[in-house]
Amino acid sequence: MRVPYGWMADYCDPGLEPRDLAEQMAMTGTEVERVVTLGPESADGFVIGKAVSVEKHPDADRLNVCQVDVGEGEVRTIVCGAPNVAAGQTVVVALPGAVMPGGMKIKQAKLRGVESNGMICSERELELGEDHDGILVLGDGPAPGTPAAELLPLAEPVLDLEVTPNRTDCFGIYGVAREAHAISGAELAPAPWDGGPIGPGLSSEAGDVERLDDPVGEESTADRIRIIVQDEDLCPRFTARGYTDVKVGPSPLWLKARLIAAGMRPISNVVDITNYVMWLTGQPMHAYDLDLVPEGELVVRRAESGEKVAALDGNEYELSDQMVAVADRNGLAGIGGMMGGSVSEVSETTTTVLMEAANWNGPNLLKTSRDLGLRSEASSRFEKQLHPALTLRAQAVAARLMIEICGATPMTGLVDVAAPAPASEPIRLRAGRVERILGLAIETDRQAEALEMLGFGVERDGEDLVVTVPPDRHYDVTREIDLVEEVGRISDLDRNLPATLPSGAGRPGGLSRQQSLQRRAEDSLRESGFDEMVGWSFTDPAEVERLRLDAADPRSHPVKLANPLSEDQSVMRTILLGSVLGAAQRNLSRGADRVALFESGRVYLPAGEFGPGPLGGDFPGNTRPPSNEPQHLCAVAVGSIDPSSWRGEAGVSDFFALKGVLEHLAGGLGTAVTVERLADGPVQPFLHPGKSGSVLVEGQAIGWIGEVHPLVAAEYDLDGAVAFEIALADLLAASPVGEEAYVDFTPFPPVDRDLAVLVAEEVSAATVVAAVEGSGGELLTGVSVFDVYSGEGVGEGEKSLALRLRFRAPDRTLSDEEIDPLVSGIVESLAGIGGKLRG
Repeated sequence: MRVPYGWMADYCDPGLEPRDLAEQMAMTGTEVERVVTLGPESADGFVIGKAVSVEKHPDADRLNVCQVDVGEGEVRTIVCGAPNVAAGQTVVVALPGAVMPGGMKIKQAKLRGVESNGMICSERELELGEDHDGILVLGDGPAPGTPAAELLPLAEPVLDLEVTPNRTDCFGIYGVAREAHAISGAELAPAPWDGGPIGPGLSSEAGDVERLDDPVGEESTADRIRIIVQDEDLCPRFTARGYTDVKVGPSPLWLKARLIAAGMRPISNVVDITNYVMWLTGQPMHAYDLDLVPEGELVVRRAESGEKVAALDGNEYELSDQMVAVADRNGLAGIGGMMGGSVSEVSETTTTVLMEAANWNGPNLLKTSRDLGLRSEASSRFEKQLHPALTLRAQAVAARLMIEICGATPMTGLVDVAAPAPASEPIRLRAGRVERILGLAIETDRQAEALEMLGFGVERDGEDLVVTVPPDRHYDVTREIDLVEEVGRISDLDRNLPATLPSGAGRPGGLSRQQSLQRRAEDSLRESGFDEMVGWSFTDPAEVERLRLDAADPRSHPVKLANPLSEDQSVMRTILLGSVLGAAQRNLSRGADRVALFESGRVYLPAGEFGPGPLGGDFPGNTRPPSNEPQHLCAVAVGSIDPSSWRGEAGVSDFFALKGVLEHLAGGLGTAVTVERLADGPVQPFLHPGKSGSVLVEGQAIGWIGEVHPLVAAEYDLDGAVAFEIALADLLAASPVGEEAYVDFTPFPPVDRDLAVLVAEEVSAATVVAAVEGSGGELLTGVSVFDVYSGEGVGEGEKSLALRLRFRAPDRTLSDEEIDPLVSGIVESLAGIGGKLRG
């Protein structure tokens, strides 16, 4: 971002040398890469002259002998070869001793026998433009002898800024002037959209145009222009204003000089106004020849794959259906936010103009720019995500310039198609917060002053400050800590930082409760013989088929990556099982005789409603999360969990071994899990239908467990595997760790009773235990299953469960008379699930 120093000084003259200002800006967070000088190194010797007479050179057909008044009655003879030189012109003269931009020093010299005392300059010779066909001719007004630097940006310092993506306010000259104001304390002029200056010699009275709803012209913009936005996420706001009686021609010299100093090429007054407004406000604009827009209708929509547009740079671009286009009734009229089309280009014959100021989706434009290999000054701003409110600022400034420079008549009103955009939520800056974080005592009044100088609205609420964020800082300043940074960076921390450390510097850090519990869960698996692995969050789209996920399953529609590393890592994973099975297969293929692995990581589910993203404010154009990202925990065992030892070979891990691992994990968190089979089919398509179940906590399903389906195991070249996967946050939420209510230890002994209960084969042990716990009363303190038997003495389709019941009272030793009624009640409860005591 090139910032001509004189242009910035129109709004704030910091009273500093450009290099000193650049150094201070760098120390306050606005990086200045370098300071360059436009044109000659010094403006000394460059003055305004008036051609008194022009005669042909006696000995050269292409040279003219000019008598030029250079002030104070001094008329100099200057030989000039420009074909357009004529008597009466006001020109720029380089007197003997002046040094041209290329380093050439002007001297008195004889040209074909005539002594020349200076040089009449062209635009290119002064580095003010590319025109070298003739001399630079100025309008009437400047008196001979006036230093040329008073009218032209000769020896103009230019700050070359490296604008970071969060500081979109510094993409405009006025935003940089505000920074200079905050750094130096020099006065800041009103903003150009609020009636402040817009250019040398231009009236401020046209500032009333900023009230865009007031009648201005005889024609109405709404009657001549119709804007349709089909996708508000791609174009959150599109504003348009019409102008009649437009006179297209060259821009005034000051406007061309400023654009050249900023690194832009002047084209015509209308086009130059759009670029000037962009450089001044940070909001890009685009101008259409309204007579070339059929019925004045523009449609903002997604392009169709393969559509082509002829752009203003002379190239033709083929668009995809992920790109946004602006179309008229005949076809494409431009690439939204990137570049306009030649079909409605403003030309010398244009008399009516449609002036667009729109807001576009930044991430979408960034991808479009990469895909097309096209990057413009406009797209470089939009891809950082501008706030929609900036469009009105640009329209206000453009209206004033169109009236002053093009003699245009604005149509009444403004067409404004906008999605709902939230006002910035006020942020509270608490008393003492700045000193606590920075270690620097800054008075509250000084904090308020610093924020106001940076453009924030500030109100006092007791000792606190309530701060309103301006639109051009909406995405950058969203929290209290951001306000602390804003105060600190312009408080001379580089010179005034005290030796004392911030008051909170010695406070030790720690883990949150959820982090501690998550580590406890992971440690439990390590204790059970599992090794931790870390897999890619990216995965192969074919994983959906390998895991037999149905099209109706949300997990079969993963989030696609815009710029994947490779085809087999082109989507985000929706389940951990695939990556753990893949890791198990790789370990076995490298000689491992058994594998027990687990992974704790996020999955990315393309479903659910999400609140505001980190950019602040939930409205179209913001970056919102494309998926729900819960933390999952997955464990897979192939072969035995424990290694073989001198006592013999370890058995192959089965469903019940892994269920024990999961129960141990939950027990370490102070909670319990239950596993239920579904009666109407498999729990998950990638699990064995008869050897799997849902994992529940407090009656809510949090995951699954089971033997991996043989077809799925074969996809991963495994003979078999058992696995579970749970939503870790749901399990941790049920944990009472840290919230336990401890009771005194009782010295009175417990009483144990053993029961052998016959139940149907399909009745789970968990169902039996739940029936016992529900009828045992307060004296029942524990129930456990210590044996399962089926065979001789047990009927077909039945099994025998051996239960151990433990009773205990805190204040006495229990007697049989107290326990027998409780056991009878338990037996009756078991009868309700088809159970009976084994004889």
